[in-house]
Amino acid sequence: MQDEFSTIFPLQRGRVHDASGPGATFFAAALSGMTRGTVLWIKPAWFFEEINPVALSAFFDPRDIILARTADQTETLAAAEEGLRSGAVGLVVMEVDKPVELTPGRRLQLAAESGRSIGLSLHPEGAGNQAATTRWFCKPLFSASDSTLQEWSIIKNKTGTNNSWAVRWDETARRIHMVSKTAERAASQDPPG
Repeated sequence: MQDEFSTIFPLQRGRVHDASGPGATFFAAALSGMTRGTVLWIKPAWFFEEINPVALSAFFDPRDIILARTADQTETLAAAEEGLRSGAVGLVVMEVDKPVELTPGRRLQLAAESGRSIGLSLHPEGAGNQAATTRWFCKPLFSASDSTLQEWSIIKNKTGTNNSWAVRWDETARRIHMVSKTAERAASQDPPG
């Protein structure tokens, strides 16, 4: 199972992927830390939540993030396409609130291939990119002793099968580690603090 996870995460370069769910931002932060290099994070200006680069320092150096605000989803997709095509960034994270139609999704895939970058769209459940290589649903798992425990489920996979993994972030190694089912059950039964 670990071998299977390590073949799919970190995500494939030169492709665009999707993530949704309450742990999607954590997924993007972990991917940013493992991708190495500059991260371009794009979101519409009217999204209320801000990205705090210093808060992401557990995952990567905050100097390695470029934050961009756009007027609407069309501008978000255009900026993402340019970032992916440039090859100057290792990862482009784009936050969207509506589905990405097939034609713009294919344009993003072609741009990612050209720039050898990874694209990740964060979206509400059911509003993904039709051309995404993989689609993930991410959620935190309760653990009194580990706030990084997550369940990541791959719910669309053009290159393999779907599966779910319990994972945790190792801040020292700056890596995601798969958690065994036994450890997952023990962590979820931690007595309150």
